[in-house]
Amino acid sequence: MSQNKQATMAELYASTVKTVREGDIVKGRIVALTNKEAVVDIGFKSEGFVPIEEFRNKEDLELNKEIDVLVESVEDDEGRLILSKGKAEKVKGWQKVMVDTEEGDVVEGRVMKQVKGGYMVDVDGVEGFLPMSLSAFKGYPPENIMANRFNFQVAKINKQRRNLILSRRDIFQKERDQVREKLWSELAKGQRRKGVVKGITDFGAFIDLGGVDGLLHITDMSWSRINHPSEIVSLGDRVEVLILDFDKDNSKVSLGFKQITPNPWDDIYQKYPAGSKIKGKVVNIMPYGVFIEIEKGIEGLLHSSEISWQKKLVNPQDMFKLGDEVSCQIINVDKDSKRISLSMKQLEANPWLEAQKSLPLGKRVKGIVRGFTDYGAFVELESGLEGMIHVSDMSWIKKVNHPQDILQKGQEIEVIVLAVDAESRKITLGLKQLVENPWAQIATQYPVGTEIDSQVVLNSNFGVFVRLPDDVEALVYSSEIDKEQAAALKPGDSLRVKVIKIDVEQMKIGVSTRL
Repeated sequence: MSQNKQATMAELYASTVKTVREGDIVKGRIVALTNKEAVVDIGFKSEGFVPIEEFRNKEDLELNKEIDVLVESVEDDEGRLILSKGKAEKVKGWQKVMVDTEEGDVVEGRVMKQVKGGYMVDVDGVEGFLPMSLSAFKGYPPENIMANRFNFQVAKINKQRRNLILSRRDIFQKERDQVREKLWSELAKGQRRKGVVKGITDFGAFIDLGGVDGLLHITDMSWSRINHPSEIVSLGDRVEVLILDFDKDNSKVSLGFKQITPNPWDDIYQKYPAGSKIKGKVVNIMPYGVFIEIEKGIEGLLHSSEISWQKKLVNPQDMFKLGDEVSCQIINVDKDSKRISLSMKQLEANPWLEAQKSLPLGKRVKGIVRGFTDYGAFVELESGLEGMIHVSDMSWIKKVNHPQDILQKGQEIEVIVLAVDAESRKITLGLKQLVENPWAQIATQYPVGTEIDSQVVLNSNFGVFVRLPDDVEALVYSSEIDKEQAAALKPGDSLRVKVIKIDVEQMKIGVSTRL
């Protein structure tokens, strides 16, 4: 080939090759793909290379796909043409930002990664920073944030430094307001909705229905007894609830959880008729009775008066503990008020039906002193029934101010039956009746006019009680003693008195210090 022809061919080849400079943005076509790079023809004397990781959209990785690239190096150390798709996008993005974007504008972007203090967001190739405080991502699962697209507001832009600050706070609020308004328009009583538990208190749980919060009260969580809402739900739980009521003006929504399950009280009369026997678990103990869980959502009250035939009233806390399994008989069911009355004693024979036969008047019986009142002592008899000794039936000759003056708790004593009232479940017992009434003999022993030494027992407003020999007590009337003398007396002091009155029927002796 002649020298002139070679020169002509070189000129023709050169005319078909683009002249490119580093920093230029040009169009290219993907002609080959490897594991690491895409080979791109830009019309230069050689193909260029773009790293695979710069292709964020995998749909761009196709043969013959036309893409924009930035020329990084016309010839590197290995003589290769190095191109960048990412830098081309960033430059073009900033060109668009410089021309079209102002602070306050809304742009669309993809969250790329989380960094200290916030997130990095790709906006048409431009990297923007989303501070955590402006993200409005609280409560979002990470998988719902990363690599997903959102609308952002341009909070601040520095075109010289190419610095872009984004915010979702106002946009999120507007979106939430729109969602809330739409939700309010759709709400209806009896409607089922799904929501997320966002707060738990002692009285219930707050459920986010998607822009509107509703209260799920503890009483509407379960048909059965619960002590705290945390037994049913946890923070973050997604639950289905029923709209019980709502008030848009006051932003209140009442929710129900138990209402979406069958009400166990609907067929209560069929399941638990009066007279039937049941087994249940003690779930609450009160001074007046015990609450028994018959099944989930169904409780009955075992009143203290229905625990035992023997004792009219008992302290349930002394007899039961939480979790105890007990057998009872149903004595009444009220569906409207959701109340079931239970009895333990009805499962046993009523000992009071035989009491009048087994405890005839005048019978001597043994018993144990179980308790006191100001006016008497309770005695448990061998039959298991409980009777009472009134203070007036404890002594013929002593004034008993309190039963503990005569008896001790746990003491075994013999008593005599004075009366039995099976209907009222009362047994009247006597202690003094075990011995003969001594007052006929006392009247003979202490005739009117008898002077005798005594011992002061009690000083009262209306007189002084004294003890005569043989433990007989008498009263010195206030009119029969000097006031100053009476005021100076104390229990145990000696006092000379004279018998001025004796009443055998009333079992009283009146004495005087005026000898």
